[in-house]
Formats: sequence, structure tokens, C-alpha cells
Amino acid sequence: MIRVLLADDQTLVRAGFRSILAGEDDIEVVAEAADGAEAVRRAAELQPDVVLMDIRMPALDGLEATRRICADPQLAAVKVLILTTFDVDDHVYGALRAGASGFLVKDTEPTELIHAVRVVARGDALLAPAITRRLIAEFAARSDRPAPSPRLGALTDREREVLVLVARGLSNDEIAGRLVLSPATAKTHVSRIMSKLGVRDRAQLVVLAYESALVTPGWLS
Repeated sequence: MIRVLLADDQTLVRAGFRSILAGEDDIEVVAEAADGAEAVRRAAELQPDVVLMDIRMPALDGLEATRRICADPQLAAVKVLILTTFDVDDHVYGALRAGASGFLVKDTEPTELIHAVRVVARGDALLAPAITRRLIAEFAARSDRPAPSPRLGALTDREREVLVLVARGLSNDEIAGRLVLSPATAKTHVSRIMSKLGVRDRAQLVVLAYESALVTPGWLS
């Protein structure tokens, strides 16, 4: 059972999401939060599998709430799925660096919401093409890019290949096909890379790959 915490300051939005998710046998909404501070408290109390987190909330915004949840070692298994709109794309990069596992547009179709919760719950990154393009464009325009992580030196050549493919959005099965590996071997490589680099999930691998120039914005063109 995938346990979900809904964090949004609009009661009707929370009710709509709860109604959609309640119809699924494998998903349970365990609590709701009306602001970021409450979301952090409820996440610590209940340790849900997924937090659906709105960016703009009173008391504490979704970005800071995400940062606090993802920085807590006791909440390492909690995945944050950001609820966003196209007019707040400036928050996307910051939320990924804070540890968010993906993004969902608030007016998404019900089937997409359900799919997103399942994807994030199993540890995969959810980066829709439209949001990914905006993310990369925003990253390319930044003048304050962090220095490449020295942790990359711990990766083997094969692991660097796998990291590049993860950053390009390939699934484990697609990576296996590209590199002529078994899916199990591809999954093992990804797990080892995350362990060596000290990241929570695939979304943070994407950020690190771009920051380290292993992948550049040009691959989207």
C-alpha cells in the first residue's frame, strides 16, 4: 500500500486529489496538511511513502518544507512529489536540489496523478518532458553553477555511462538495452551510483549529472 500525505493550502484541491486517489486499491491518503510547517510535522509523525507538496503555501512554502523533509535522515524513505504550475518554473531547479523526486502540474489528468504517485513511490524520478525542458533551460542560463562534485571520481567508466543515460531520462530497461546489459545489472549499477554519490533517488542523479557537465542542455535539441 502506498501511503500519501497531501500538502496544499486549498481545501478543494486536497479534496479533489483525495477523491481521485481513494479509488485506487494500492493507494491510501493517510493525512492532509494546509501549510508547509504542518506537512513537515505530519511527514515526521506518519512517514508516508509520498508527499504531494504544493509549492506555494503559507507559514512555510513547499520548497523549504521539501528541503527539511529530505534533509532528515529519519525520513530517507519519504518521496516528495511537487505540485506546480507553469508560471512557477523558477522553483523547479531548487526543489530538485532540495531532494524532490518529481513534479506534477496541478491541472493534470487523474490517471496521470495516479501514475505519478506510483512512479515516485517505487523510487523513480518523475520529470515530465515539458517540465524537464524548462528545468534544463533554466539550468543553462544560470551563472552560479556549483563546481562539479569530486564524488564523481569514485565512479567507474561504466557507472559514468549509466549516469549519463539516467540523466537523459532512460529507464533501467532502456539503459540495459542501450548498453547490452540485463535489466537487473542496470538496476544494480544505478543503485551503486546513488550510494557512491550519496543521493536519494534518480531525480538528484539528474541534477548532479548536469551540474557536473556529464550531460549538457544540447542533448534535448
